[in-house]
Amino acid sequence: MSQVTVRIPASTSNLGPGFDCLGLALKLYNRVTIRRDDASNAPKIAREAAQLFFKKAKRKSFRFACTMSDHIPQRRGLGSSASVRAGILVGLNDLAGKPLHELELFELCSDLEGHPDNAAPALFGGFTVSNETGVQRFDVGRHLRCVLLVPELEVETKKARRILSKQISLPRAIGNIRGASTITAAFVSQDYEAARGAFGDSVHQPARTKLVPFLPRVIAAAEKAGAIGAFLSGSGSTIAAVATSNADRIARSMRRAGPTKARIIIVATENTGAFGGISRRR
Repeated sequence: MSQVTVRIPASTSNLGPGFDCLGLALKLYNRVTIRRDDASNAPKIAREAAQLFFKKAKRKSFRFACTMSDHIPQRRGLGSSASVRAGILVGLNDLAGKPLHELELFELCSDLEGHPDNAAPALFGGFTVSNETGVQRFDVGRHLRCVLLVPELEVETKKARRILSKQISLPRAIGNIRGASTITAAFVSQDYEAARGAFGDSVHQPARTKLVPFLPRVIAAAEKAGAIGAFLSGSGSTIAAVATSNADRIARSMRRAGPTKARIIIVATENTGAFGGISRRR
């Protein structure tokens, strides 16, 4: 095999209280094509992933060229960097004869990202609960929709993590544990309405409101319009709402409450991930 193309979904992570552990894959894709080629044109993010891959796989490295689509908005909290890293790792593994299994590739992607919550849905699809070394994933019903308000405002993940408090109170911790547990149970059972009211967060979103000041009013508008819940997608600036109906009405409410320079994307969830999006050509 000389060329592999990997289709990788966008992802929304945290889902409010599930900081660094909950994720959801979305039907919005980047594609990464890798081929063996001495005229390597790989960008830095691809070279770093390749270096880690060959070290872990204990295989002799080979030069490669890669091309990438750019359909997932960058620096908006939708897993753009995770999609690229996942695509590079899966593609190289395929070209090298699959020396690493899926969980090992997930661990590498998590290492590169610094957290697992986007790597898991990007690779496995569906709704995921993850830590650095393990993933539980579950199919998501076809009727669930995510309404995304994507501002022009960009947020750097490193900056969004630096402003977080190092300590939280016990009541705040309990509230987040309760919410994350409720959301997980609702997604596992596919009784999504059971998660209504559980998406509030007091660990990361209050601090990040300094970077995304319209967050509280957009969340309130989405939930008033019928969303099961709304939250900051990853570290932002995208705000996501989940719904089983009335997605257009929710989108209009979010647009009115949001900044002037923003776009709305209504997208279904995705159950295949990068591992189910591989195509090959000799």
